[in-house]
Amino acid sequence: MDRYTKSRAMLARAAKSLTGGVSSPFRAKAPVPLFFADGNGPRLTDVDGNGYIDYALAWGPLILGHKHPALVDAMRRQAEKPHNYGAQHELECEASERIQALAPCAELVAYSSTGSEAVAAVWRIARAATGRHRILRFEGHYHGWHDQALISYRPNPERMGREDMPCPTLDSKGQVANVVENTVVCPWNDAAALERCFERYENQIAAVITEPVLCNSGCLMPEPEFLEGLQRIPRERGALLVFDEVITGFRMAPGGAQEYFGIVPDLATYGKAVAGGITLSAFAGKKELMESMLSGVAYGGTFNGNPLGMAAAVATLDVLKDGSALAHANRMGMLLQDGIASAARKAGLPLQITGFGAAFSLHFTELATLRNYRDTLQDDKERLNRFIRESLDEGLFLLPDGRIYVSAVHTEREVGETLDAVGRVFSRF
Repeated sequence: MDRYTKSRAMLARAAKSLTGGVSSPFRAKAPVPLFFADGNGPRLTDVDGNGYIDYALAWGPLILGHKHPALVDAMRRQAEKPHNYGAQHELECEASERIQALAPCAELVAYSSTGSEAVAAVWRIARAATGRHRILRFEGHYHGWHDQALISYRPNPERMGREDMPCPTLDSKGQVANVVENTVVCPWNDAAALERCFERYENQIAAVITEPVLCNSGCLMPEPEFLEGLQRIPRERGALLVFDEVITGFRMAPGGAQEYFGIVPDLATYGKAVAGGITLSAFAGKKELMESMLSGVAYGGTFNGNPLGMAAAVATLDVLKDGSALAHANRMGMLLQDGIASAARKAGLPLQITGFGAAFSLHFTELATLRNYRDTLQDDKERLNRFIRESLDEGLFLLPDGRIYVSAVHTEREVGETLDAVGRVFSRF
């Protein structure tokens, strides 16, 4: 029996008016891009009536799950007020003060609608502050889809170049080829390679940008020596350090990866969890850097600081600020990791799990340790795809790359049901 009849029909209908039938090509996943009818807490229901435990969480933003009462109440109250002023309002202050209180680097805050916009803004600030033009980024990291950002995200192995000095590669048709001239690509988790990049491009690198945890390519954790290099080398060489905390912010800890690792960058970008799923991104940093937008660094946006996003951010951050909700999410995630690893061992499957509690990835691999993007290329993608397809039939909604997000409202009940489902899937491998 086809469990997804109505989703298939709706996809066919959508494809007549919506490009590909989906609003983001990343969402086109097997066996069919599902259409959903409702969700509550950590659970989803599709248009065919199938129920799922949600570990995609809208690709990360739903740190409080679906329809959290605090968020619903804030949005209901704000919906009865103007949706956009194109001018100042008190909620901007309230949201900014909360981010300022939580994020160590946030001397001042600014808003955007997407993480891609936030990244573009901080790069412009960094270039203006340093008078340099190159941005150093790491292989496998994702910082948005615009031309300057979508470089060496998931490069073709045939074009990557040497591991110790990767070649910048374009990741999309239609990108302007010369954008790579402003980019330096470095291997992740290699402090010596970072030092060499600065030596090769002396006095040219404006900023180093990094996902503090490589969530977009396997949820790989930074090693202590590499973290020390990140903190030290850019500043010794006159460059800025930028943390892309679109995923780790307000998820890894209330103060994000900065709090968790004890490193304060010069600038940081935020998104996803900051407003619990409502459209909002932000960037923050040192006062003198952020204030450059008032003296020649151009930035703007009609929807920046819109009241709906601000109301959602205030409500979400008020739930997260004392740390208990995130501590619970990370504890549930660790229970899942331990249970999945145990089930894999029982089934004789080579599985590595990387990341932290509230965001981790599954790797069907023979490697004992994964340190960087190139290590993930040895993953058994066919086995992963089968696991995701069969997990969907068992009522688990997962992202297509093996990444698993855990919210503050997943409970031991969901963990238990998930591990039972995973055990059934593994027993068929």
